[in-house]
Amino acid sequence: MRIFVSSAALLAGCFCIPAGYAHPLLVSHAGNADYHSVQQAIDALPAEGGDLWIAPGIYREKVKITKSGVHLAGTGNRPEDTVIVYGDGAVNVGGTARSATLDATGDDFRLENLTIQNDYALHPANPPSQAVALSVTGDRDVITRVRLLGAQDTLFAGKGPNGRMSRQYFSNCYIEGHVDFIFGNAKAWFRHCELHGIANQAVVYTAQSKAAPDEDSGYVFDHCRLSADPAARYIALGRPWRPYATVVFLSAKIDAPVIAEGWREWTPGKTNTLRTSYFAEYRSFGVGANPSGREPHSHQLTEGEAARWSLSVFFRGVTDWLPTNHHEGTQSNVHDEGLRRRSSDE
Repeated sequence: MRIFVSSAALLAGCFCIPAGYAHPLLVSHAGNADYHSVQQAIDALPAEGGDLWIAPGIYREKVKITKSGVHLAGTGNRPEDTVIVYGDGAVNVGGTARSATLDATGDDFRLENLTIQNDYALHPANPPSQAVALSVTGDRDVITRVRLLGAQDTLFAGKGPNGRMSRQYFSNCYIEGHVDFIFGNAKAWFRHCELHGIANQAVVYTAQSKAAPDEDSGYVFDHCRLSADPAARYIALGRPWRPYATVVFLSAKIDAPVIAEGWREWTPGKTNTLRTSYFAEYRSFGVGANPSGREPHSHQLTEGEAARWSLSVFFRGVTDWLPTNHHEGTQSNVHDEGLRRRSSDE
């Protein structure tokens, strides 16, 4: 099966297949594929999960993954070669969670080298609505070299259905949207990712929702780049979805004209949660960096304080579930053409 062989050669080294797993299933529009639908292939996996290799193409479908140990990888040269896209909005499916193009609730989920898109906002007749591209709520999830495209509420990184805190790791990803486009309550680390604000009257990169001071959650962005379309307005690093929202930027390159305060209240004049949230930066640089002008309740970290948010400390020394090269930083430049924004019909 020539497609299968070439895919195997291409992905050697991407995913390690645990002993006892069946051979990876190939999803492709070609006639000799194992499956032509991503969801059908996932449904065919055993209870313990397995690997799916997805050939280049556009797969217009909603995908739901409840099994643990499911690994999805695009076999193209670039993440935009393989696109899973759908167009549900919260307003027409009964809630934000139901709008997700890809919803993964199982533990040990892996996603690599493809694009997940919710194109709801690209249809002018649709009223404004939350429209999730990727929802991940499992524990020990790893997302690598993935493009997440949407508008409002693009990425939901949150707790599992049973309320258990989820640990998640994102590396070399491109994530775009406008209002609250990275949101939820998880223990999530983002390394060498680009966060891109699309044209809108307001852009808010994050809306973390830690609800209690003793919850072990937060978002950390390590050496990430923040960018925006020229028509993006009122750009903020984040706002607190819940009173103890926790977001930390370490050595961020802020290429977008972020408001001087950096952070904004959830509903100005009505809520007062900036004082209880923990919003912090360490050595941000670029046109949007403004340590002296930041919101008074936010923090500019010293080197010692920043060390408390290092990867090992953040995950309490339990890092055996991370890729073996996580300590080496990026292996591919997130700003390469391969991770640039491109609509799925180009």
